Amino acid sequence: MGAAIWVLFLCLIVPSSTTGKREIIDVKGGPDDVVWVVQLSDLHFSVHHSERAGDFKRLVGPTLSMINPSLVLVTGDLTDGKSKDLLIMKQDEEEWVEYQKVMEDVVQRSGLNKSNFYDLRGNHDNFGVPVIGGLFDFFSMYSLNGQLRRSELVNSVTVKTGKRKLLFVGFDSTMSAGLRGPTNLFGHPTDQLLSEISSELSQWDFKSAEPVTKISFGHFPLSFSAASYTQKTLKDIFLKNSISAYLCGHLHTKFGKNLKRQHKSGHHLLTSSKYLQLYPHETPVESTRNCSSGVPPVEEFWEWEMGDWRKSRAMRILAIDSGHVSFVDTNFKSGAKETIILPTFPLDSRYMLTTLSQHQYNCQPVDSLFYGSVRALVFSASPIVSVVARIYDSSPGNLLTVMETSMRKREDASSRGDLYTAPWNSKAFEDPSPDRFWLQIEATDSMGRSTLTELRPFSAKGIQAKLSWTWKEFLVMGCQWDALYYPILWSFYLLMFSVLLIPRAIFGFSKKKYNSFNASKGFKNLMTWVYAELYRVPLVWCCMIVYLFYLLLCPWLFGQVFTEGGERGYMTYKGWVVNFNKMGKLEFLGFPDIMVVVLSHLFLVVLPSFCVAGALAAERGMYRDHLLSVSGKKKDDVSLENKGSALFNYSQPGRSKSYIGDRWIRNILLVVSLAICWKHYKSCRALMRAYEMNPLLHFPFYSLSIPALLAYTVYKTSK
Repeated sequence: MGAAIWVLFLCLIVPSSTTGKREIIDVKGGPDDVVWVVQLSDLHFSVHHSERAGDFKRLVGPTLSMINPSLVLVTGDLTDGKSKDLLIMKQDEEEWVEYQKVMEDVVQRSGLNKSNFYDLRGNHDNFGVPVIGGLFDFFSMYSLNGQLRRSELVNSVTVKTGKRKLLFVGFDSTMSAGLRGPTNLFGHPTDQLLSEISSELSQWDFKSAEPVTKISFGHFPLSFSAASYTQKTLKDIFLKNSISAYLCGHLHTKFGKNLKRQHKSGHHLLTSSKYLQLYPHETPVESTRNCSSGVPPVEEFWEWEMGDWRKSRAMRILAIDSGHVSFVDTNFKSGAKETIILPTFPLDSRYMLTTLSQHQYNCQPVDSLFYGSVRALVFSASPIVSVVARIYDSSPGNLLTVMETSMRKREDASSRGDLYTAPWNSKAFEDPSPDRFWLQIEATDSMGRSTLTELRPFSAKGIQAKLSWTWKEFLVMGCQWDALYYPILWSFYLLMFSVLLIPRAIFGFSKKKYNSFNASKGFKNLMTWVYAELYRVPLVWCCMIVYLFYLLLCPWLFGQVFTEGGERGYMTYKGWVVNFNKMGKLEFLGFPDIMVVVLSHLFLVVLPSFCVAGALAAERGMYRDHLLSVSGKKKDDVSLENKGSALFNYSQPGRSKSYIGDRWIRNILLVVSLAICWKHYKSCRALMRAYEMNPLLHFPFYSLSIPALLAYTVYKTSK
């Protein structure tokens, strides 16, 4: 009853527009023209893992008090929404009540204004939520944004210093009708949402005398954000509005710690593809040394995914120092941090905006107040007694110290934080190599505790250092999965129909052709031979064709897609189709999210099953030839002289017995068949739990066809 009253109240105050109010924060005190914010993501507060909320409550409040950021951004997945076995994914109000209580405590202990906190929905916060503002939309009731009446999908805040404006635009791109997991994985920005984001990002264009640095934040990386109905993307909007960085979460550190990606305008690139980006950096064709005022700068921005609180206890501090953006990621696995250091200049050459850096180096007079010093923010729970900057030269093959100098704190009448600087001659460190020189800063507090930053390469000439991905990082950051889904799907079908129909077309109707081919089979035509043998088990071959067409033309399963109530929807390879109360028929929800079910079934179950079925048929043919060769009989008028070109030479009884007579290949294939069935069983069990289904009633063809196909193939090839 209480939840219903809350929903009624929220419906009265929520405006119809997706754009929220534009807030402005005037920062007071020094350091001059330096602003820093904190990002947290993927908290996953869970009724089954109380330590996540407990650690957050214990550690984050005091740390924020020490850092004193201008903003705190919590970029989604505030709650977990999963059962203990991780298979049921829907909203749990108890988790949201805990989130609200913990955040109230954090706000109080941090000493920050509640309005300085911004939290966003993630896909976990949207599991099984059919309507925003509805009964199961606990985000609107318990989140900080909900309590502050920021109920729109796009919100912006401008942080003003005396010299520039820093515009932060956050947005919610979760599904408008949130499905249960696992088919709720992608961001789904609509054309209207993209228009609203663009409007917020451009609000100061031509209206501000001061320069504007733009940063956007959301939950989903761009690789997991689908294109809109008109094929517009978030990348297009960000490039158009010249943002410096996009901050996001979603992926967690299990895929790697280097989940960062640079984006540039496609028309400047040697290659431009909407499907893949092989490296974190994109390199423009033309040199950026053109200082003509008529030449616009190359549009570029960085996408920085951060680690999760769920397991990594990660936090990010991001600083904007005179328009230059830098960050440091830290974690609290070992407990609270007594000191955190964030170097703000020179910039890390791996993550800087190359166009801006090179343009400033080549085309603008040097600002000695900024470029003439090494700069770092130092946050500490205890007084700092010394800060030392060291620069190392890596060209000798090991790190050689070439500069070591003490840094002094900038004194301000009223300071928001401690900025330490040390003079240096940047010209002395100009080098064609962007990673020859490395910076490290050490701070020592009054307790004698020393804190060192990680070594960072820098380039005084604004040249970018190379960055690389591991294969897991490439899969989640370099692949644009919404664009890849259909090409992968149709490639699978092209392969399957080719291997099933081509042998049928070649000699399916001619016994003479088959006999001739059978006499000359070998490794070169192995696949053709395997599926030619499969055609000799006609019912299995026909079932494969029928099953492939069924997956294209018919529903895969019928499931409960929302938290509670509503009619069941059915899933096809295009998405879910749901009839939901007064909203009517909703078609193809969860595209391309359903690829996690579709592609895993096709490539981990269907493809291996078809290969095993073909191999079983081929093994039966080999065994049949073996029996004929041993008995001295002829097979289909093929003379024994032609057996020399066969895949196995049956004229050696010992060898044929070893390879064929004992049928050990068949035994291996039986074990593989069992492994496939076990994988299929686990997938079916997960779907049963996720969408409250009975395998015999709601997805019999999906759940039973593959085991039945393998069982029948085993039976028919046993003779």
